[in-house]
Amino acid sequence: MATVKKQIICINWGTKYGPPYINRLYAMCARNITGEFTMTCFTDNREGVRPEVICQDLPHSDIVMPKSKGIWPKSRLWNETLDGVEGPVLFLDLDLVITGSLDGFFEYGDPDDVILARNPTTPFEKLGQTSIFRFPVGKLAPLLEIFRADPQGIADQYTFEQRFVTRNAPGGIKFWPKPWVRHFRTQCVPLFPLNYFIAPKLPADARVVIFPATPNPPDAILGRWVPEEGDRTRGEHLMRAIRGPRHFKKRFRHLRRFMLPTLWIKDHWRE
Repeated sequence: MATVKKQIICINWGTKYGPPYINRLYAMCARNITGEFTMTCFTDNREGVRPEVICQDLPHSDIVMPKSKGIWPKSRLWNETLDGVEGPVLFLDLDLVITGSLDGFFEYGDPDDVILARNPTTPFEKLGQTSIFRFPVGKLAPLLEIFRADPQGIADQYTFEQRFVTRNAPGGIKFWPKPWVRHFRTQCVPLFPLNYFIAPKLPADARVVIFPATPNPPDAILGRWVPEEGDRTRGEHLMRAIRGPRHFKKRFRHLRRFMLPTLWIKDHWRE
């Protein structure tokens, strides 16, 4: 049986994440991968990145990124070639938390497959999440050409880049086994009203916990949805709901966006 080459890639631009997130991601990978692996980060800032990480410049793009909720700059990774890597690569978002072995993510399926996490927020749509996905370098190049022809039109049609990949990846996509990847907001935070009394739980069989949108791992550790909320108590959060939006959906959304400190994240999300 041929040895599987374990290649991790990630991408960083701007100031939202940066070297501390890159370095934590590498450390989590090192603790949860058996044998040798490489991690290549395509970035516009190499300063402060630990030496074990192979830094490459962001892949060239002549596309004006559309205004959309989707993270369309990830499309840079759909290029025909990527400096320093070829063949199957496992892409990881910088803000995910690795809680178990990653070995299976390199071995699952066929090397030519495009494999995504499931998005539990749209179960009937069967939408994939690109927070952690595997693909052979160059296989998504046809998507890049479609996107380049009409970036804003594609974004208007699909909203999220992961929906565009889900619907158009050559040969279709596959999903990781459900237990492997868990969505923090919907699968770890207890439902209302239990979220006011029970801290978010880590499913025993989870290998990766993803954090799309909000909250972010450092905020979840502190028990807040976004930094602007500060250290808000249960009572303060409830009072804001009472005094806040009158629309029921907005009020319920506010009630749902409360959680207690998630201390298990600190055990995994570290160098």
